Amino acid sequence: MEHSPHPHDCCATHQTVTAVAPDEAAIYTCPMHPQVRQAGPGHCPICGMTLEPVALALSDQPDPELASMTRRLWVAVILSVPLVAKVMGGHLAAPMDQTMGGDAGRWFQLALATPVVLWCAWPFFARGWQSIVNRNLNMFTLIALGVGMAYGYSLAVTLFPDWFRAFTGGGDMPDVYFESASVITALVLLGQVLELRARSQTNSALRALFDLAPKMARLIAGDGSESDVAVSDVKAGDLLRVRPGEKIPVDGAVTEGASFVDQSMLTGESMPVEKKPGDKVTGATLNGAGGFVMRAERVGLDTMLSQIVAMVAKAQRSRAPIQRMADIVSGYFVPAVVAAAILTAAAWGLFGPSPRMAHAVLNAIAVLIIACPCALGLATPMSIMAGTGRAARAGILIRDAAALETFEKVDTLVIDKTGTLTEGKPKLIDLVTVGGFDILTLLRLAASIERGSEHPLAAAITRGAADRRVQVMEVKDFQSLTGKGVTGVVEGAPVALGNAALMQAMNVDIEELEKLALPYRDAGQTAMLLAVDGLPAGLIVVADPVKETTPEAIRLLRQEGLRIVMLTGDNRATARAVAKKLGIDEVEADMLPARKAEIIEALQKAGRKVAMAGDGVNDAPALAAAEIGIAMGNGTDVAMESAGITLIKGDLMGIVRARRLSRAVMGNIRQNLFFAFVYNVLGVPVAAGALYPFFGILLSPIIASAAMAFSSVSVISNALRLRRTEL
Repeated sequence: MEHSPHPHDCCATHQTVTAVAPDEAAIYTCPMHPQVRQAGPGHCPICGMTLEPVALALSDQPDPELASMTRRLWVAVILSVPLVAKVMGGHLAAPMDQTMGGDAGRWFQLALATPVVLWCAWPFFARGWQSIVNRNLNMFTLIALGVGMAYGYSLAVTLFPDWFRAFTGGGDMPDVYFESASVITALVLLGQVLELRARSQTNSALRALFDLAPKMARLIAGDGSESDVAVSDVKAGDLLRVRPGEKIPVDGAVTEGASFVDQSMLTGESMPVEKKPGDKVTGATLNGAGGFVMRAERVGLDTMLSQIVAMVAKAQRSRAPIQRMADIVSGYFVPAVVAAAILTAAAWGLFGPSPRMAHAVLNAIAVLIIACPCALGLATPMSIMAGTGRAARAGILIRDAAALETFEKVDTLVIDKTGTLTEGKPKLIDLVTVGGFDILTLLRLAASIERGSEHPLAAAITRGAADRRVQVMEVKDFQSLTGKGVTGVVEGAPVALGNAALMQAMNVDIEELEKLALPYRDAGQTAMLLAVDGLPAGLIVVADPVKETTPEAIRLLRQEGLRIVMLTGDNRATARAVAKKLGIDEVEADMLPARKAEIIEALQKAGRKVAMAGDGVNDAPALAAAEIGIAMGNGTDVAMESAGITLIKGDLMGIVRARRLSRAVMGNIRQNLFFAFVYNVLGVPVAAGALYPFFGILLSPIIASAAMAFSSVSVISNALRLRRTEL
């Protein structure tokens, strides 16, 4: 097993989470200390928590740890009930006192408490001993000491009654506290069961996502025959038939036929989306009334659904920077509590009222139990697990907990235009020729050279050519110059298509083209320049409509207090036309990718906390440079790899939801940490007997253990509220 010797040396980047990778299937890690990894189940040597599998378990089999703790809890409860009745007094205790008083009563309590302490509480003793051996004192150290002291002291009184009578000057027999040891065990087990159930609920949400995927696919063989095969047997390149009403088996593209697909499970959008040849389809989405043939492109762990589940699982097990404070406190807190318990026992033993020994033991046990930092340890992980799960249901993928914490502090949002503010699916609007070129030649050259590009503008041109039945040509020496355009050789002639920066770099005279482009740009349309053999050939004009949700999203983001800056590689006139329509005052146009990153760095030097939202290859440097990158789910893979947050639906309302979620999660974490800190700060002095001189109040170990369990339950319940957060 690998782990850091100090609780606060954790780093979430040490953790690798996959959905169902076979080589990770036997690797387990700690949700609070991700650097702890080992083969097979066990317990964290730092905090004592149960290790969880790195790979997501997809079976419906019950959690063996939860089943074990539940059995121990029931045994502890059944055996503790008569012990509690014995010490409650009144009519409940009377029958037992009459039939089994004195020494017989103590032996009866010993018989009931021994199975509880030696079997039900055994996991706590094992983890407590491990914490001492590893020199990482934790909550199980305190639980083991508290339960062990109560049981050990009572056992000694029962076995050597004469010695204790002599020790107390021949007076009454000291009381025994078997019921304290038993009830403490039962309450701690209750807290463990509730925590394990809460974790199981978060994992069941991920399993429910996986269950969305179909189990079978209709494979079309090379000879045209069809057969049903398991989805796990589908390979990239296979042709699959999707019949009406079926779920799409894997990610791919339509090759034949058409239909409308319900993508709500990914995007939350209830309206079905039309799919025709060439369009991408996503596994687990629901086909409508039409049938089509698709070519598989991404299978197994590469599908969008698998990546979503893997990303959510990784985020749930990551750690927010705010957790480091809790780690540091816990590292010093447990030794301090042990010292406080020793001082409490000494003070009551030397200066307390009679019976001093009983008071010393009980108050020391109460200090150990009430100070268990389990609520402190649960405060952050439970909120992160609940929050990232809620985000996934809203179509927001969080890379890690640090992204949530960082996004709350952002005060400046930098937004790319194409594909972020706009649909990212521009349409070919017009063609303008110069230099004697005809329109069809212009379109054929433009479509040929753009066929190798993944930019949304390229897709508009190739679609326009296909609609006009223009035949594209083979391209040689193709180059994509990020932020400028594309170049290549078509029919033996060098062709360049892009912006003014590309033309100037190639020494093309574009004065006439720029004049022709001006009215289009003033209308918010994009006019690209085409040059053939170093001479201007014409304009390719496309229009990319603003997304319907963008104006409302911009308004809400302004209400959140965010400064909005638009950066785009498009020309200044087009950029300003779009910005004016949306009410964005700060605009930077004609941006190269490196320049976008430089502007973000300048904002950071001015003291701004910057988030960058984009969807293309040209946005990747800026996404990486910002404090938090936000990628549109309809964008490129490299953009999503560079981002901390990915919006599956791909519109700015996702940013609004992500912002609300980050505030909700971080507020929830602060509530949990505050409650845990205050609980411990107030609880230890009360358990030590600070109120006794003034009010005659002492805190019994049973009440202390109930309070400790209540603190954990409160933290868990508060964290689980995030699952119902309105976004």
